[in-house]
Amino acid sequence: MPELPEVETVRRGLLPHLEGARIARAEARRPDLRWPLPPDLAQVLTGATVTALRRRSKYLLADLDGRGSLLIHLGMSGRMLIQGADVGDFHRDPAILPRHDHFVMVTDAGTTITLNDARRFGMVDLIREGAEHPLLTHLGPEPLDEDFTPATLTAAFHGRRAPVKQVLLDQRIVAGLGNIYVSEALHRAGIDPRRAAGRIGAARIAALHRHIRDVLHDAIAAGGSSLRDHRQANGELGYFQHAFRVYDREGAPCPTPGCGGVIRRVVQSGRSSFYCPACQR
Repeated sequence: MPELPEVETVRRGLLPHLEGARIARAEARRPDLRWPLPPDLAQVLTGATVTALRRRSKYLLADLDGRGSLLIHLGMSGRMLIQGADVGDFHRDPAILPRHDHFVMVTDAGTTITLNDARRFGMVDLIREGAEHPLLTHLGPEPLDEDFTPATLTAAFHGRRAPVKQVLLDQRIVAGLGNIYVSEALHRAGIDPRRAAGRIGAARIAALHRHIRDVLHDAIAAGGSSLRDHRQANGELGYFQHAFRVYDREGAPCPTPGCGGVIRRVVQSGRSSFYCPACQR
């Protein structure tokens, strides 16, 4: 599943083409993806102006003038494709089959924005004006916002016996983090993913907080991680996978200078965790 950096990369790619644009036409080419699409989706979007394009956790939100917001989740294989005169030459990978173009918007500038989703695990929904979507209700703070502080993390960890990795993957604690970037941040902070969250001291929590933000900034700058399906909005791959320190590197030497450890993999709550037993405590 795309994590915060991948979704933020897509948002930034869409921003100059969608924010401030009027949607001249919208089309849902099937009645459902992961869940049914709103039956009035095309009607609500057609003629609406996108006043802001935001990200909340792993969701894209396009705010519409007086019509609520459009909510998009990319799922496992969803890609947002941009075509039009204002984007120059557009290269569409032949592997991205048109039969998987399930949702299309055309702006008044003639730009076509398409959600292509081969596995159909993504979603498109509407948040009605003045309402709140249930998927967003219980999300925790954004890790790149000012209100996410070491004190926030300390309070969230207090008294918790669950492994720190499991706690960080809880979207009620921190929004947008996933398996890749939690593994990478814990390695940078020197914290064993199996350690009980409530047994981590204040100094180490402050370091973890800093490394969470740093790894997210680094990943966004690299366009996210393309392990299988993720593409930036211009069709290019993300490159952060080349900078992984531990994720998917089982058996490789630890990159920490002078460590000498070897990356291991363990399974936590049904998901792989990668860590260095020599420098993560």
